[in-house]
Amino acid sequence: MILIDELKTKLKQARKVFADCLAALNMDNIKKQLAVFVLVQEDPNLYKDAKKAQEVLSGAKHLEKQLDLVDGLNSKLENQEEFLELLELEGPSEDLVNELNSSILQLQTELDSLYITSLLKGEYDNKNAILSLHSGAGGTEAQDWVQMLYRMYKMYAGNNGFSVEELDYLAGDEAGIKSVTFRVVGINAYGYLKAEKGVHRLVRISPFDSNARRHTSFASLEVMPEIEYDTNIVLKDDELKIDTYRAGGAGGQHVNKTESAVRITHLPTGVVAQCQNERSQVQNKETAFKMLISKLVERRICENEKKAGVLSGELKKIEWGSQIRSYVFQPYTMVKDHRTNAENTDVSAVMNGKLDGFIFEYLKKA
Repeated sequence: MILIDELKTKLKQARKVFADCLAALNMDNIKKQLAVFVLVQEDPNLYKDAKKAQEVLSGAKHLEKQLDLVDGLNSKLENQEEFLELLELEGPSEDLVNELNSSILQLQTELDSLYITSLLKGEYDNKNAILSLHSGAGGTEAQDWVQMLYRMYKMYAGNNGFSVEELDYLAGDEAGIKSVTFRVVGINAYGYLKAEKGVHRLVRISPFDSNARRHTSFASLEVMPEIEYDTNIVLKDDELKIDTYRAGGAGGQHVNKTESAVRITHLPTGVVAQCQNERSQVQNKETAFKMLISKLVERRICENEKKAGVLSGELKKIEWGSQIRSYVFQPYTMVKDHRTNAENTDVSAVMNGKLDGFIFEYLKKA
């Protein structure tokens, strides 16, 4: 049976995490920002500019949602503390104790989510995210890996209340996807996904190999905040090269028989943005410009981090030794630690470097 003292410890820890979240979120500042948004919304001239009005309404909604979330968690925490006091006075019942324990565990999960949100305080963390996946070393295997990652991120977005909009798509020669660019729409989408930037490595028995050999594939992921306008980014006409071409893949006669796809190259930096999924050239051009601004902002962020010494080096090549994460499906063999002579089957943990400092010997399958 769960003891009252254990519940006290859990609630005390939950209260501490909640206090840390409040300090990180700076609730006084949030309330001041919301008050400013409310005053701005009362201005009748605001709605003459649709984009500005949308930004104000979206910002106010985001702050209101944060306040409601914090108030709701505070109420749950207070109710559970009162419930625990009653249990102490009236004598603990096993069923009631188990019920309170389940409620506390659920509250801890919600507090962990709030804590992560409180850490997303970057300048662009609350923006939508634009993700670009590209196949690397591995041929058809890598293209299939890109398709798997694309499905994974779409499922992640759906499970977290985000929506996904495909912006550009280039199918693989035999299977999979060569490259795909898509927008993840939702509050803090960029903040949650920005750490995914880098090279992703897959090890598995290839479904495209008749000899069932093990293959290693690579795919790179770029993550950018979606920014429609930035005063620090100035796009001059003579610095832009705009190309139009016919979109590839299924899309009907209009898409495939007219040059509706748009590619914009920023000549000073070499940054390229392209879009072909909209039906008209004008829509594709508008989306491509948004993507270009986002890429230039991401480039500026990386440069600033390098200067600050936070980030070292550029985006690595899409090949061995450059991965930020490894997904090891096969082989799932035993691994021996020579210092303790113990065996460990978590090969994925080994390949990710989570057991760094150990010397391993990969044993052949029996």
